[in-house]
Amino acid sequence: MVVVLQATIAGFSLEVMSSVRAYVAGEAMWSRSQKNAVYFLNLYLHSGEASQFAHYQASLAVPIGDEFARWALERDPVDVEAARVGFLQGGNHPDDVPGLIWLFRYFSRVSFLQEAIHEWAATDPMLLELSVFGEVIRSELAHGPIEDRDRLRLLSSRLSELNTQFTVHAKRFSTVLGEGSRAIKVTLTCINIVAAATLILLLIWHTRRLMLQRQAFEDALHAEKERLAWQASHDWLTGLSNRRAFEGRLQSVLDTTAAGSLGLILLDLDQFKSVNDTCGHLAGDRLLCQVSRLLQQDRGPHDLVARLGGDEFGLILPQCSPSTTVDIAERLRRSLELFTFAWDDRCFAVTASIGVTCIADGNTTLEDAMRRADAACYRAKEKGRNRVQVDNGRPDVVVVAARPREAVAARG
Repeated sequence: MVVVLQATIAGFSLEVMSSVRAYVAGEAMWSRSQKNAVYFLNLYLHSGEASQFAHYQASLAVPIGDEFARWALERDPVDVEAARVGFLQGGNHPDDVPGLIWLFRYFSRVSFLQEAIHEWAATDPMLLELSVFGEVIRSELAHGPIEDRDRLRLLSSRLSELNTQFTVHAKRFSTVLGEGSRAIKVTLTCINIVAAATLILLLIWHTRRLMLQRQAFEDALHAEKERLAWQASHDWLTGLSNRRAFEGRLQSVLDTTAAGSLGLILLDLDQFKSVNDTCGHLAGDRLLCQVSRLLQQDRGPHDLVARLGGDEFGLILPQCSPSTTVDIAERLRRSLELFTFAWDDRCFAVTASIGVTCIADGNTTLEDAMRRADAACYRAKEKGRNRVQVDNGRPDVVVVAARPREAVAARG
């Protein structure tokens, strides 16, 4: 009878712990998917690309499926089939779905699971808002890109707030389940000690295995979060920092500019559109990758190279004197001038219009710095391209004239 009782307890404990583990795994998938939904919706907000909106919809379907499953289990009578469909849409493994339904139906009033379900249900209004938010953004982008920077900033800020609110509830959900699983483990351990010392050793071994699985899962989740954080601050194509990271670093450097001069370079490729139009976007992407590698050559440990969008790149050179900044810009211009892009037996000359501004005033704002560098870059294009234009903060502008393409001519 002791063996039968112990086997029954062991079977019951395995079912409970497995179901709790399935909820923990489901929470991780739910949390990751909602973060991806916010991330892709934010990309869509700034790019207007339909593929980003499709990724957003696919990611949003996961937490919506889990929400639908919970609603089905809260009905009277319970709709088991609808719950199964919802959990499968939520990305849960088919083998875990029966345990998810069983634990919810028969243990939903247990304190730790009741609290976890409460945290889960608290995200319903936020999930609805995120769904409506996506449709609002799509309707606004249907009339073209959003030009109002304040509107863009407001929408991005609200997306960030939603992501933070989701994360708070998701962490609390996981914590409560962890506490509940540990409480169950202690109770079952005590019962098994009374029943049989040999069988308790088996239970301890099994519990340790589950803890190692949980640790491995938490490590994987941490690595995934780091990957998402990297994606949020880097350009997916070139691996360079993106505009958001660039502006954040620039603001940080401007706050400490009093310690030395800051060099800011904006670079715009002159022939990128012709490559795109002639050879297609794949060739354009290859050109951007090659140019990004060229820009990173010989950079200092504190320098930052970023792709700001399209064929526009930016460089932040902390502790760099004006003369050194201009010299670096001219070397970059010269390197691009000597660089030839080859695609399908066709060669393209690549040049760049470069705007330079040097800042030593600690009162300069990020907007002023970007405006000055961008204006210099624009004037470089107006004056014939393939040149460095320096904005020194005064009405007069120093121009470093473009040099002839001796090397290219020699190759021709």
